[in-house]
Amino acid sequence: MNGTALTAARRRRELAELAGGVRVDLLVVGLGVTGAGVALDAASRGLTVAAVDAHDLAFGTSRWSSKLVHGGLRYLAGGQLGLAYESAVERDILLRRVAPHLVSALPSVLPLTTGVSGRRAALARAGFAAGDVLRAAAGTPAARLPRSRRIAPAEVHRLIPAVRRDGLRGGLLGWDGQLVDDARLVVALARTAAGHGARILTRCRVDDLHGDGATVVDTVTGAEHALRARAVVNATGVWAGRLDPGVRLRPSRGTHLVLRPGALGGQLAGLTIPVPGEANRFVFALPQGDGRVYLGLTDEPVDGPVPDVPEPSVAERGFLLDVLATAVDPAPREADVVGAFAGLRPLLAGSGESTADLSRRHAVRTSPGGVTTVVGGKLTTYRRMARDAVDAALAARGLPPGRCRTADLPLVGAAPPPALARLSAPARLIARYGTEAPAVAALAADDPALAEPVADGVAVTGAELLWGLRQEGALDEDDLLDRRTRIGLVPADRARARPAARAIVETEQGRHP
Repeated sequence: MNGTALTAARRRRELAELAGGVRVDLLVVGLGVTGAGVALDAASRGLTVAAVDAHDLAFGTSRWSSKLVHGGLRYLAGGQLGLAYESAVERDILLRRVAPHLVSALPSVLPLTTGVSGRRAALARAGFAAGDVLRAAAGTPAARLPRSRRIAPAEVHRLIPAVRRDGLRGGLLGWDGQLVDDARLVVALARTAAGHGARILTRCRVDDLHGDGATVVDTVTGAEHALRARAVVNATGVWAGRLDPGVRLRPSRGTHLVLRPGALGGQLAGLTIPVPGEANRFVFALPQGDGRVYLGLTDEPVDGPVPDVPEPSVAERGFLLDVLATAVDPAPREADVVGAFAGLRPLLAGSGESTADLSRRHAVRTSPGGVTTVVGGKLTTYRRMARDAVDAALAARGLPPGRCRTADLPLVGAAPPPALARLSAPARLIARYGTEAPAVAALAADDPALAEPVADGVAVTGAELLWGLRQEGALDEDDLLDRRTRIGLVPADRARARPAARAIVETEQGRHP
């Protein structure tokens, strides 16, 4: 197994090898959660792998999720039991074997307010109960994800003090999985793949893709290279149609707002709010480790060209705050919003009028030219998507399939909760880096300034930024602020932290030009 460190020097060396004519078994285009998952799946089977992305790890949709690993209440409500079961199985794999350091149990409350009718409450309770059955069927013990139950109004207010008291009949309490950070999952996947020999190459834009490889442009140097491969997987999500015109997608935009700490009081659980007038849609207010709250999400169709970085609309911001106001008092206002982000779901085109009605199932197709494209799906089921894509790509090119190993393959930093609890490192670092947390903290041994936060009101330290450069493939300050640490989710924090990030990048580049 090769080292898991992703560095600028390793990138240059491995790109030069490919440009020099080395042919790999599998070329993967796209390094979001699906593409990184494909790279790991193939590399862990013993295949030689190159994975490229025009930008950075987790640059696209994968960093804009709700940060949940879930079976999906909305899928159960919509009668999509197969998809919900698949999600429950994949949630169990992530929670207990693959990434227990990044995924934790999150309690979530659906308050039974005056806006939730008795019929709707009964349907929601049935959905929660079905979720319990799926959890048990997936093998997840109740010690990791407890059974759902109805709770009294006093318990609702203990967990979420801001819930409106007038007419409250209690609530439904359920449990699901929550990621500390979706981009960290992608980074861990990419690094684990690198440890199995995969070449992970960011800043490599594909201009032409075919069954035997691709023409790529190194956007760092401007050089063009021909990469050779025996099989190819297109895992570019909402941009898949650019490389495979036969793929028909109907993207939908999901927007989240970042609320200031304390906006919902001392919130101890997620808040689930049914969208008035709609049977299967909910808005979630999800507490984060830094005290902030992510409020989401919308489901708006996207027409026209797909942007690299989508922007939330004014209407979506208003919609989320309006739905939240149906359940809490006092209701947060625009002044409580410190950030916002939007992601595009790569939904398969269907006959439904609304993107909310389109299936979240994934699909794998191989073009006449031999390129296998994987689209659709959701973050929770990335591993299943990757497995199916690798199987299809190898079959299409007549290559031995090997055996998928990722269901029992821990990611870098992974360890069971008891082992993590014994680590000597700050709890915040353990939650983000797992067993590598002591190594991150140790970077400050020779320079105590690295142990300090990079800006007022920001918990991230200089050691974390340096770790991002030395181990996680970050090439510049934007990679550090927007994807390795997520400081950039709050623009004011980003502006204050940028000078420190720039200084660390410049110092490190001076040492390793």
